[in-house]
Amino acid sequence: MFKVLFIAYYFPPKGLSGVQRSLKFVKYLPKYGWMPTVLTVGDTAYYAHDTSLLHEIPPDVRIVRVQGKDINSRLAKYKTVPIPNEKLRKLGRFLKSVVFIPDDKISWCTYAYKAAEKLMTEEDFDVIFVSAPPHSTITMATKLKERFQKPVIADYRDLWLGFQFAIYPTPMHRTAIKNLEYAALKKVDKLIVTNRRIKEKVMDMYRFMRHEDIDIISHGFDPDDIANAMAGARKDTTKMVITYSGLFYEFITPKYFLMAFKELAVEHPEIAGNIELHFIGFLRKENRKLIRKLGIQNFVREFGYLDHLQSLKKVAASDLLWLMVGNGRNADTISSSKLFEYFGTKKPVLGMLPEGALKVSLEEYGSAYITAPDNVGEIKRALMRAYQDYRLGKVPKPEEEVVEKYRRDFLTEQLAKHFQFLIKDRI
Repeated sequence: MFKVLFIAYYFPPKGLSGVQRSLKFVKYLPKYGWMPTVLTVGDTAYYAHDTSLLHEIPPDVRIVRVQGKDINSRLAKYKTVPIPNEKLRKLGRFLKSVVFIPDDKISWCTYAYKAAEKLMTEEDFDVIFVSAPPHSTITMATKLKERFQKPVIADYRDLWLGFQFAIYPTPMHRTAIKNLEYAALKKVDKLIVTNRRIKEKVMDMYRFMRHEDIDIISHGFDPDDIANAMAGARKDTTKMVITYSGLFYEFITPKYFLMAFKELAVEHPEIAGNIELHFIGFLRKENRKLIRKLGIQNFVREFGYLDHLQSLKKVAASDLLWLMVGNGRNADTISSSKLFEYFGTKKPVLGMLPEGALKVSLEEYGSAYITAPDNVGEIKRALMRAYQDYRLGKVPKPEEEVVEKYRRDFLTEQLAKHFQFLIKDRI
């Protein structure tokens, strides 16, 4: 087997969608002749842990966990910490943006570099792979390249400069981050991104990046997960179940959906009375307050944070799945892994989306009701159409070929081919 040093700060037992891409690459890489050694963080304070994901890691894969001195590591004894309200979360992010460039994981990278240096001194790796954010890990990976003369593939799950949730306190901060990204991209051998919008924006910002320097490997779904979820899915109501799975924060909010449902309940109580709204994950106090203010709490069922398989079982037992991304900065580059797991279930999707990568993917999928993210009237009408289709058995069907191309095993095969190409002269 060829060997890859796989650097991923977000990795199980951390939960939430940020770990899925790296986990599934690690799960399937051995199938294509590549054995990863994963370099990741040790115990940290985090919103959600999912130890069930650890069972998906092949037994021969070595996991090297490095403890840092960043705030999350220092609070590790608390393990699971409550997700703060939106105002506190924004304040904390602003303060960290003032102090840390490019991000607050630079302290962890110092310790991770030493661990990686030891690994690469003792063992011959063929390729270095690094998944970001945090983007500070890419700078660390390029230092390893210079030290050991090994090719580096960087994986952008999101933009670096222009990351939709980034805060730049001053022009100096923005310039410093751009300079770091420029230097890193000059050194990486290949950049992988999750969608075409990210590729276009990177090429526009850094004109030295050629078309062939950047390749697209989308988020996807694991067919094993979908099969297990579908087999274990149990619907416990005769009503139409509309489900949201995941977090709400920044401009990803249930506000407009809830307002639309309230209008539907007032104008068509006979329809609303046959619908249940299911929320899986962190609904947050401010959204519960809005639900009570609108007087629709009797339509809502909240399940809280569930492990990945249990969450997917709830998704698979639903009749309509929905996601929302608002009109924030560079929102067109967001590529939610949740959407592609929705695709795996072949269920219809209500997408409240701006123009961009997610909307293009959902249009291609076919089984969709698409609205603007904040148009309450349009969302209400989409809900009515979806309900009528459900009652009449005329729910639109997804394009099978589109669904198949998002399988995680197929996507990992693409990554393995990029690894292979980088070492072709040494084989």
